[in-house]
This record gives sequence, C-alpha cells and structure tokens, in this order.
Amino acid sequence: MPKYVMLSTLGPDGAARLRDDPQRLKAVNAELEAMGVKVLEQYALLGPYDFLNILEAPDEVTMARVATALGARGTLKTLTLTAIDVDTFIDSLGEGVGR
Repeated sequence: MPKYVMLSTLGPDGAARLRDDPQRLKAVNAELEAMGVKVLEQYALLGPYDFLNILEAPDEVTMARVATALGARGTLKTLTLTAIDVDTFIDSLGEGVGR
C-alpha cells in the first residue's frame, strides 16, 4: 500500500487544543483510520513543523481527502508527500536513467 509523509504545523487554536487535551492526538489518529488511512509512525518535531506522520493509504485521492478534511478544521496546516521505498525506487531505475 502506498505510503505518505505528512508534515503539520499547528495554528493557535490547534496548539491551545493540544495543550488542553494532549490525548486529542490519539483521537485524530482514530479519525484518520476511519477515513481509510493507517498511521504507521508519528513524531513531534522541533523546528518549522510540529509533527511528522508516516501514513499508509490506498491512493493519493484518499490522502488528498484526508489532508483537506484536516485543513478544513482550521487548527493546522499540512504538507503531504508521497514516500517511495528506496528499494522500489532503485528497481524502477533499472540499469540507470539515460542509458
């Protein structure tokens, strides 16, 4: 199943909600799973992004729907990237590009 990396930044409302209810993170994970996305790994970050999530979804349309639903709440902004396993990437290059 395809994997995706989602970086997120909390807005003021999202930060306040997390401060008041840290377990909200787990509730959001359950909501993602109900939308067809599995949370494989999740990290809190220091720097320009607050969280990094490694997700598994059936396709990019599902991932786009989830990212839109999360963003529509107004509590965070996301950046979602497709993640390709390195061995799969190497295999896709065959004998090399341009040969």
